[in-house]
Amino acid sequence: MNKASFSTTDEYLEMFQLDERTVLENLRQIIKDIVPEAEEVISYNMPAFKYQGSVLVYFAACKNHCGFYPGSGSTVAKLSEELKGYNTTKGSIHFPYNKPLPKALIKKVVLLRIKENKEKELQKNNKKK
Repeated sequence: MNKASFSTTDEYLEMFQLDERTVLENLRQIIKDIVPEAEEVISYNMPAFKYQGSVLVYFAACKNHCGFYPGSGSTVAKLSEELKGYNTTKGSIHFPYNKPLPKALIKKVVLLRIKENKEKELQKNNKKK
């Protein structure tokens, strides 16, 4: 993969072959459908969705899978049962290009990230008081 710098998700997606790009675009649309008010950004040179000032999730094309990155290492651990059958790391979930995207699982991850971000913001505000 090219080490270019991107300023938009569309620029990022243009780099990939149709098969990979289709999966990435489908993932993008699933996330938009779950949280339409989220802002698309590029962070760490990857497409990401930001909601109420915090990044929820990132995604990226990898050689053999679409990488889906909850913005928190604890998210993957919290959903370990639901993630059986997928390769994961502490902070990533790997969706194979040759299998349908698990919409319900993606929704669960995004909604959990919204909840985690709200709790984090609440804790931050409580410390200020």
